[in-house]
Amino acid sequence: MSLKTPIKDYGFVVVQLLLFVAYILPLKLYEIQLPEWLRYSGLFVLSIGVVLGIVATLQLNTKLSPFPSPVEDGKLITTGAFRISRHPIYTALLFSGFGYALYNLSLYQMLITGFLLLLFYYKSEYEETLLMRKYPEYNTYKKSTRRFI
Repeated sequence: MSLKTPIKDYGFVVVQLLLFVAYILPLKLYEIQLPEWLRYSGLFVLSIGVVLGIVATLQLNTKLSPFPSPVEDGKLITTGAFRISRHPIYTALLFSGFGYALYNLSLYQMLITGFLLLLFYYKSEYEETLLMRKYPEYNTYKKSTRRFI
């Protein structure tokens, strides 16, 4: 990250944190009625999210940042978790949020996960604009790899 972080970066991070806080609030709008097998499949989806998130975080190592602007001394990663998704940490958070909401039978948490999906879509659009400026090869990578799974 450069010395001056764009204000837009802070906006994305603040909204993201607010949605994370909203997700963990113990609110119940409506309890969804689902077959047990479908409810427990949420744990499987959650597990996929956790594994993907751990792998992507380990790949980024010290270059991990909550801000969408690329870190100053970073490099474009296109292998491992980044071969599956251009934004594997966002994907992992969405899988985890949806999986746990499904297991928890929480319509409220599913709605918050939907808002996170919208946020991550727009955050990744902005991030990709910056990545294409920094890494000319990003456009080729973008054509061959999905944004989210």
